[in-house]
Amino acid sequence: MLGGSLEDLQAFCSVVELGSISAAARDLSETKGSISRRISRLEGRLGVALLARTPRAVSPTEEGMRFHGRAREALTLLADATEGARSARAAPQGLLRVTAPVDIGVDLLPPLVVEFHRQHPQIRVELVMTDTPLDLTAHRIDMALRAGGHDLPDMNYRASPIADLTISLHASPRYIEEHGLPEHPEDLQQHALVTSLSHQGTAPLILQRRGRRYEIENRAQLRTSDYASLARLLIAGGGIGPLPNLIARGAVERGELVEILPDMLVHDGKLHAITLRGLDAPVRVRLFREFLRESLMG
Repeated sequence: MLGGSLEDLQAFCSVVELGSISAAARDLSETKGSISRRISRLEGRLGVALLARTPRAVSPTEEGMRFHGRAREALTLLADATEGARSARAAPQGLLRVTAPVDIGVDLLPPLVVEFHRQHPQIRVELVMTDTPLDLTAHRIDMALRAGGHDLPDMNYRASPIADLTISLHASPRYIEEHGLPEHPEDLQQHALVTSLSHQGTAPLILQRRGRRYEIENRAQLRTSDYASLARLLIAGGGIGPLPNLIARGAVERGELVEILPDMLVHDGKLHAITLRGLDAPVRVRLFREFLRESLMG
């Protein structure tokens, strides 16, 4: 047994996740006194202090942190079981929280989410755009979209590939008209390069084709911190630069960008949907994962 009523467990988890008793009370539509009594009752049943309290703050003890992970997992399992029973006779519903890197999320997700919501109007969607990997349990995240699972804060995750994620060179038709179209990697030495700040210093730009590797001297005069801005620089005619296919594809379809040396790649990988390992994903999560896979790979 977890040692408390479901309401007491929810109160404790909310305090830990929201950072204060006041915030938990607002979230659960209860009074601060009611939340405090629930926490005290839970601590009494367990015989341990779950929260460290000061006049200005409240934070979980070491025992509280361990208990929180199990309690949140239990509440999630119960919520999923309840939804599963309901969904057998009703349309999928509930809240779907998805996190993604800013570059991919801002450019790629909005039109997909709108279409998904048209198909499943009873599923509410919240997007959390951040380049910081989030703990799915602590932040109540159903799915994280990442280039891989290795950079997440925990190994207790399942990674499902949902799209090819390649990075190749692009330029605008205007730039090509003014400066010509490179036909070989060596031709890039005569062109203006635009790169991201993540490309360290003057390290060469690496291109690969069928196992062969080409190093291009990095003389970029324009650099930016994110791919969304890099795409804008390329569309404006700033030069030739590397873009992920998922970010560039809209501009390519609109005729704003052209892929350069299309058989050569800077990176070749997959975009993954990250969910909690060991849990049967709720219907809404499985539906969204399959929708993304069909939309991006179909």
